[in-house]
Amino acid sequence: MNIVGWMIVLCEIAFWIVIILGLVVRYILKKKQLGLIFLALTPLIDVILLITAGIDLYRGEEATVAHAVAAVYIGVSVAFGKSMIEWADQRFQYYVTKQGEKPRKRYGFEFSKHYFKGWIRHLIAYIIGVGLLIGLIFWIDNTSKTEALSAVAKMWSFVIGIDLLISISYFIWPPRERGVSSRN
Repeated sequence: MNIVGWMIVLCEIAFWIVIILGLVVRYILKKKQLGLIFLALTPLIDVILLITAGIDLYRGEEATVAHAVAAVYIGVSVAFGKSMIEWADQRFQYYVTKQGEKPRKRYGFEFSKHYFKGWIRHLIAYIIGVGLLIGLIFWIDNTSKTEALSAVAKMWSFVIGIDLLISISYFIWPPRERGVSSRN
C-alpha cells in the first residue's frame, strides 16, 4: 500500500477518534464548546488527505486506486459528514449517557423518504468525488497514468445508478415492521 492508501486509513481512524473525543468531551466532561471544536476538526482531516494525495501526484507518482479512493473519501465525507456526526451523537446520548431519544427504526413511506435523502447525499458525494477525479485526470493529462481514476469514476457511476434503483424500489416495496402484514 502506498502513502495515500495509508493516509486514507489514518484519516478514517482520525475521523472517528475526533468524533468520539468530541462526544466524550461534550457529554461526559460537560464541556460543550470544546466538544464542538473537536467535532469541527473533521473537515481538517479531509484537507490533510487532499494535500497528501495532491503532493504525491505532483511528485509524478502514477495515479492509483488509492488516489481515486481519496477523492471518493472526500466526497463522502463532505456529503455524509454532518449526518454521520448526528448519527453518532444520537446514539452516544442514548446508549452512553442514557439521555435523549432512543434511535428508532423507520418503516414504510418514512423509510423510503429517508433512504432517498441518503441517495441525494450519495449523489452529492458522487458529484464532489467524480469532480475531483475528473480534475485530477485533466491536471495529470496522461491517460496511461490516470487509468485507475477513470476506472473508479466509471464504477462509481454504475454504483450510484444501482443505488437509485434500490431507492426507487423502496417506494414500490417499502420495508414493513416485523409481524405487520400487508393487510394492516
